[in-house]
Parts: sequence; C-alpha cells; structure tokens
Amino acid sequence: MTARVAEAYRMDAGRGVVRLDPLLAEKLGIEAGDVVEIVGRSGKKTYALAWPARPEDAGKEIIRMDGYLRRNAGAGLDDKVQVRRVEAKEAEKLVLAPSEELRIEGAEEYFRDLLEGRVVSRGDVIPIGVMGTTIEFEVTSYSPTADAVIVTRNTEIKILEKPVKGGREIPKVTYEDIGGLRDEIQKIREMVELPLRHPELFERLGIEPPKGVLLYGPPGTGKTLLAKAVANETNAHFISLSGPEIMSKFYGESEERLRQIFEEAKENAPSIIFIDEIDAIAPKREEVTGEVEKRVVAQLLALMDGLESRGKVIVIGATNRPNAVDPALRRPGRFDREIEIGVPNQQGRLEILQIHTKNVPLAPDVDLERLAAMTHGFVGADLAALVKEAAIGALRRILPQIDLEAEKIPAEVLEKIQVTMADFEQALKGITPSALREVYIEVPNVHWDDIGDLSEAKQALLENVVWPLKHRELFEQAKAEPAKGILLYGPPGTGKTLLAKAVATESEANFISVRGPELLSKWVGESEKAVREVFRKARQAAPCVVFFDEIDSIAPARGTGIGESMVTERVVSQLLTELDGLVETKGVVVLAATNRPDIIDPALLRAGRFDAFVYVPLPDAAARKEIFKIHLKGKPLAPDVDLDELARRTEGYSGAEIANVCRAAAIAAIRDHLGKYAKEEDAKAHKDELKITMAHLLDAVKKTRPLPKEVVDWYKSVAERFRSSSGGS
Repeated sequence: MTARVAEAYRMDAGRGVVRLDPLLAEKLGIEAGDVVEIVGRSGKKTYALAWPARPEDAGKEIIRMDGYLRRNAGAGLDDKVQVRRVEAKEAEKLVLAPSEELRIEGAEEYFRDLLEGRVVSRGDVIPIGVMGTTIEFEVTSYSPTADAVIVTRNTEIKILEKPVKGGREIPKVTYEDIGGLRDEIQKIREMVELPLRHPELFERLGIEPPKGVLLYGPPGTGKTLLAKAVANETNAHFISLSGPEIMSKFYGESEERLRQIFEEAKENAPSIIFIDEIDAIAPKREEVTGEVEKRVVAQLLALMDGLESRGKVIVIGATNRPNAVDPALRRPGRFDREIEIGVPNQQGRLEILQIHTKNVPLAPDVDLERLAAMTHGFVGADLAALVKEAAIGALRRILPQIDLEAEKIPAEVLEKIQVTMADFEQALKGITPSALREVYIEVPNVHWDDIGDLSEAKQALLENVVWPLKHRELFEQAKAEPAKGILLYGPPGTGKTLLAKAVATESEANFISVRGPELLSKWVGESEKAVREVFRKARQAAPCVVFFDEIDSIAPARGTGIGESMVTERVVSQLLTELDGLVETKGVVVLAATNRPDIIDPALLRAGRFDAFVYVPLPDAAARKEIFKIHLKGKPLAPDVDLDELARRTEGYSGAEIANVCRAAAIAAIRDHLGKYAKEEDAKAHKDELKITMAHLLDAVKKTRPLPKEVVDWYKSVAERFRSSSGGS
C-alpha cells in the first residue's frame, strides 16, 4: 500500500524504525516489531522495524521515517512510498564498511550490542554512535542471502579496515538533526523544496517560484545547519560559498568567480547556492569605500535578478547582520523571504539537548528538562558546547584507566564512560550564552540565606523579579503584567548590591551587570549606543535581569547638565525609550540601585518604567544579630561571644559596617595570636588555639563609626515620600 513520508519523532532518529498510521498498519496486517519493506520513487528499497504510531496519526496514511531511512529508500519528505510486510532472516555474518577510520579495540562486540534487533539490507547506510559522534557504516554484505536480515546476539560482525569513500558532497544533515526550528523548517521547505521538486505547481498557479531566502539571526542558532539539511533532503546539487573566499585583489576576478559559481549551479540544476556570511560580500554600497565590494554587489544583483533566467537555482544567504546587507538584495525577486532563526525557547532547547546527547552515554540522574530550564539564552552552538564540556568532564574521570600509548582503546573501557548530571552542572559554570559574551559577568553565588533579615525587600524582589521569570504561565493566567523596573534605594552599605546578586542567583535567569559610569564615553553618541546594546543583548538572551549599579551617575535629573556635551541628558532619554518605548522588552527586568534617589530624573520614576521602589533600611536589632551570625559563621569564636549584646551595641550600623567589625576582630585575634609566640613557626603549629573573643569584637565596634543620625533621618523621609507618592513598598 502507498503511504506519505513524514518526519520521524526525535527519539527515533538513527534507530532504524518507522511508525505507520495505525489504520494503514491494520489493513496491511502489520504489528509492532514486524519488518516492513519501503520502496521509494526510484525503485530503491530499504527495510525497517515497524513500531506503533501515536493516535493522532490515525487516518493520515503516513509513515514516519528518519533521514537515513529516507536516503536508503531514495525518498524525500511528502513523497509517496510503497510499504509491505516481509519476513527477515537472522544474520549469521554482517560486514560493515565505516565512513572514516576507527581506532577501537574489540569494536565488533561493541557494535553488535548497539545493532541488536536492527534490520539491515545490502547498500544501506546506517549511523552508529561512537564516543559521542555519529559514524556512518555501509552494509557491504551478509549471510544468509536474503533481501533483509536482523542482527542478533549471535551475529558475527566484521568491520572493514579501509573506510568507504562516499561520493556525497552534500552534508549529512537531516531535519531530525535540527531542534527547536519546526516553524522555520516548514517555511524554508515551502520556499526551497517545492520549487526544486515540483515546479509544475507554480506553473499551474501562474507564478514565478521563489528564487532566494535570507536566513538571519544571532550566531550559533543553526542558519548554516538548516541550509545543509535542506540541501541533503532535496538531493539538489549543493554549492557552499563562504563570503570572503571569492574576493580577489585582481580587477574583475571576484565577479568572474561569482559568475562561474552561478554557471556551475545552472549546469547541475536543480541546485542550491548557499552564501554564508553574505554581509561580507554584499555590504551596503553607500557605506563601503572599496570599489571591489561595490562591483561584487552589482554582479550579485545581476545574477540573482538579471536579464538571463537562472533556471532551477535557489540562493540561500545567511548572516547575523541583516542590516549590513545591501538593501537592493533584500527585495522580492532576489531574496523573496527573510526567515529569522532566533534564540530557542525552553522546548527548543530540550529538543537540541536530546539531539546532541543522542549518542552520549548518559547516567540515569541526567535530567534534560531541568537543563533546558536552566539554560536561558543559550543557542544551539552553546548547548552543543555544554554537552561536549560535560563529556570531557566524564572522560577526565576515566583517563587514569586508559593507556594513552596503546593504538586502540578496549571497548570495555569505553562502556564504563557515563556522563552524569554533576558533569553538566560543572560544565554549565564555564559556558556563557553567545549573546552575552561581551557583557557577561560571573553570576555571584549569593542566596537569600546569605542576607540577614531584609524580609520586606526580599519579598518585593521575589514578587517583582523572580516570580515573573520562574512562573510566567501563572502571570499569563492572571493576565498580570510583571514590573519592568525595580529601584533599590537606601543608605550606603545596607545590602542593595547584595540583594541584586541574590536575585541573579535565585531567578536562574541571565544577568547583565552595568556599573553606571562605565557606559559614559567622551564620543558623542557612544553612551546612548552602549545603553541600546545592553538592552538588545538582554532581549536576545531573555529572560534576563539587567542591573544598573549607582544609576544616579548616568540618570540624573535633566536640566542639571552634568558632563561635557550634556551626555547624561541623552543617556536618560535613551533609558526612557528602552524601558517604555515602541520596542517591547519581554522577559527583561531592570533592577537599579542607588543611595541618591533624590537626584534621579523624575521621568524614570513613574509607573511603567520603575514600577516598584524597594527601600533597603538600616538593620534593626534582630537583623543585626542575623548579619553577625552570617559573617561570623565558620570563624573560631571564643565561648564568651554574645551576639545579642553585639546587636545591642551596634545601633545605627549598616550591614557593611558589621561585616567590617567582624573582619577587624578577626585581624585583631590573629595579631594577638602571633604576639604570643616568638617564632612564626610556633604560631602556625598552634593555630588551633586561635580564637576571636568578645573583647576583639567590642574593640572593633568602638573603632567603626556608623552613619550620622541626620543622614539616616533624611533617608527615612525620602522613603516616606516615595511611599506616599507610589503607594508601594
């Protein structure tokens, strides 16, 4: 019976199984585990195990099969194939030819375990995961003679030493190797596959088929990978062209190379010309000074939409700087459609992780869903690097058992390697999202428990920052808009920056820290550009917390004219438009800290920009005791240390001053300990006797001066003013 080819489920990719429409399977008398023969348009045959499909596939008359089975059957997506049930014999001997040289001792047994239960036929290309990478093997022969055989535990496997030279220049990437881009794949298939495989559809509609697609988006999101998959799936002649490689110093040679490439594509039609980094050869002509670039752009324009028809040739361009490409290229007839390949969402990240860990021996404790939730802002390339780093961490553990001098590594050693969740967590510390490389700071490992008291401030930050990022679906259900900005204000040393660090850790979001003055530049326009760049990167890596420390330095009230050329006035205007402008900042929360709320521009302090004001006061007696507890934790304290007495004696002290008291007391204890002994060696030998006493702490309290009372009263009056004007915290 005839069935239409559909994409395989991700978990089935590379496993040699197909999933049939349940109604079709019933008509053919096919049950789970039966062997089926699949015959493509060209008459090529392949064999696979039939597994039950999901109920939603019933009545669609489809057969789900991966890229390898499609290639073996000579069929593409949406093609019609013939399916029937057959019997397969058990394989006694199987000979495989690898696509590249193998260096594994005892590989035959290792591969037999991996291939057990697999149906193969002569000429099939099958993928096998070897140490985290996929190596293709061609089935060269087997016994007994049959159309197809099943690999069993008793099958003798032989692997040829010499690799087969595949005559395929097309990259071995299928749609199943791409995660998180389902809609984009659908769009590009409409644009590229249909015109190349069924031009008669466009002729019937009386329209010209599309001629070009521009893929744009941040680096590492899968633009080049998508182009490779399209070329593979369409079986078209594929010409990959890296922008700079056609440039030449000789007059006219660059244009000649471009013409040759289009000529080759026309001769081997249907063809795909893939131009990577197209902004390098087709920049805006009014902005470049070189004559070569202008002539190359003109030549490309003529080739893509000139007087001569270029036939069944489609051009795919890729760039991460679409606005740098000449506008004449970005019109219908040249690049008919522009497809954004964006940063993947959580579901997309999970799919990408599943693809990259397909051949990785994962320990049972690895939770890919948790990893997908933790990797906000990561693109496909970042996730691939994460898996690679975790695998290297697992390899590091087993290295002592490997004889690096040996030519081949025993298969039993390979089987011991397992990548654990701890490996992934360790690898995560060293991987930065690509979008944040330039502005990345190490997220501080500060938790709510590391901050003494401040329960009101913590609650306000939880509600306004952590909840919208962690429980977005609840906010959507309640139709509640999360706060765009939160201002932390209060006397110096009360823990405003510390609270921001804790938010960064607890929200598990990406974190960009901006110290106010570093945005300011002596060049006109550079300061505003720096603000725009911070928000652009934050939007790319959302959910993201942007923290402005000392915001009063870059956003003072306008009209005060701080700085040469009124730079702060323009920075304030830029901040206002970013916080509440036409461009939506979804998933971006702005957190700012200041101890001078009175000089901040009033326009910033309205609802819709900074929605919540969080006063961080001086700690009361209970909070001071908590802060002492945190800073004295783990220190060698004498029995006479009384935290209640210390809290009573430090009225008016901020958290920073209490931290300073603890540090000074520790240094005084070290001084006294060294004074007891004539020799330094003796002092080191008796280090267990070192104790911080109450006297050390009280002496440190006397030497540390708290903030003057009038300053504290002024902050209280400002807080009262904010409360009455906003009705907030």
